[in-house]
Amino acid sequence: MKKLLKRYSPNPNELKNHKHLGWLGKHLQHSGLWNFNRKSIAKAFAVGLFCAFIPVPFQMLLAAPSAIIFSANLPVSIALVWITNPITMPPIFYGCYKLGAWILDVSIEKDFVMSLDYVWQVFSTIWQPFLLGCLILSVVSSVLGYFAIQFVYRLRVYKRSRRG
Repeated sequence: MKKLLKRYSPNPNELKNHKHLGWLGKHLQHSGLWNFNRKSIAKAFAVGLFCAFIPVPFQMLLAAPSAIIFSANLPVSIALVWITNPITMPPIFYGCYKLGAWILDVSIEKDFVMSLDYVWQVFSTIWQPFLLGCLILSVVSSVLGYFAIQFVYRLRVYKRSRRG
C-alpha cells in the first residue's frame, strides 16, 4: 500500500512550487507532510475526508492548511477531497440533505430537481438539513477513515509477524 501511495503521489518539490499552494511557503518544507507512515496517512484520511464533505468550492485549499496543522500527509489529504468531484457531488450532497432532513424531522422537498437554479430557489428551506447532513458525514467519515487506516496498518503488521 505504501509503495502504491508513493508511486501515485506528486513530487514534493512540485507541490512546494505549485502556484495555488505557494501561499503556504515554508510550511511545505516540513518533512512530516511527506511521510507515508501509519500516523500521517491516518491523519490524512481524517483531514481529507472531513474536507471532502464541506460544501465549499476549492476544498483543497481547506485540506492543505489542515494537513499542515495536524502533520498529516499532504498529498493524500488533498487527493481525498476529490471524493466529491463534479460528478459525485450532486448525489452525495443530496444524500447529505436527506440525512439532515431525517435527523431534523423535516419533510423533504417533493418536487426536487437536480439543478443549481432549483437549489437556489429553495435554499432558504433546505440549508439547515443540508449543512447538518454535511457536518455529520464529514465527522463520521473522518473518524471512520482515521481508524480504518490504523486498523489496516496494524493488520498488515500482525500478518507479517505471523508469517515470519
